Amino acid sequence: MTSDVSRRSLLALGAGLTTSALLGDVAQAKAPKLGPQPQYFYRFNVGGAEVTVVSDGALALGDPKGTFTGVPDDEMRKMLTDNFLPPASVVLEQNSPIVNLGDKLVLFDTGMGTSKMFGPTTGRQQKSMKEAGIKPEDIDAVVFSHGHIDHIGGVVGDDGKNLFPNAQFYIAESDFNYWTDYDKAGAPMKDFVDHAKKNLTPVRDRLVFYKDEQEFLPGVTALSAPGHTVGHTIFVISSDGKSFAYTADLTHHPILLMEKPRMEFSFDTDPKQAANSRVKMLDMLAAQKIPVLAYHYPWPGVGHIAKTGEGFHYVPEPMQITPL
Repeated sequence: MTSDVSRRSLLALGAGLTTSALLGDVAQAKAPKLGPQPQYFYRFNVGGAEVTVVSDGALALGDPKGTFTGVPDDEMRKMLTDNFLPPASVVLEQNSPIVNLGDKLVLFDTGMGTSKMFGPTTGRQQKSMKEAGIKPEDIDAVVFSHGHIDHIGGVVGDDGKNLFPNAQFYIAESDFNYWTDYDKAGAPMKDFVDHAKKNLTPVRDRLVFYKDEQEFLPGVTALSAPGHTVGHTIFVISSDGKSFAYTADLTHHPILLMEKPRMEFSFDTDPKQAANSRVKMLDMLAAQKIPVLAYHYPWPGVGHIAKTGEGFHYVPEPMQITPL
């Protein structure tokens, strides 16, 4: 049987070559290469709300050794290669949802902005919004999940002016106080504080502090998930009986911090507390089958959480593409 298949395959290949040879001088089409993906947004509906995910660009973390800790390096690398990911180079996405709730247009997190601390591919959010047909002046509310540089960095432009002139801004008070104070954050986080001051100080008079379990905007409820930062928060967005959770930095990687949720991440303010928050919230999301939108997961970061033996499994949701 095997030899017959091999002979048939070779005969077919030979026939193909013969056909090509017979064509001789017949001109072959040479289509030009079209270049990179032209747009970086994705749109879907949740109940009566329209959600547009816009990207701030890929964020290169580099070698995971020393950044993700708690398991042996060889085990971590195997976790990556078993999932067809490079073992020595971790790249995160930056997926910000913009939710049109009917009476308000709400942006969650603003990306790196002008900082290139994590490479040249970040800082794309304003361009992605333009591609999606959303004007920054139409944003009614900007909600920060926490005060890290890749979430609050896009409030002001190169000239220091507020890019969202008509927006109210929302953050946990503990995070605002922490990331605008060099003494609290400490010397190793000086660049993070510099960036927080640059972006949050100009809008201080527009800042509102949300609280745990508060529905601070219609359909938007804050759920405190501290550890990554002192005030790190995720959000459940609801409309017409449907919901999804914007999980921000609850987990940075769909393999490493899901299969092993007790692993630690070097950028966590309190790694043990972050792991506890991660397990608690992932348990809740899996049990209640709430769809998620994860800031750092592969584009566009929309999917579901399933409970496994000692950890969790992320299941990406098929993209909802409606032909025009």
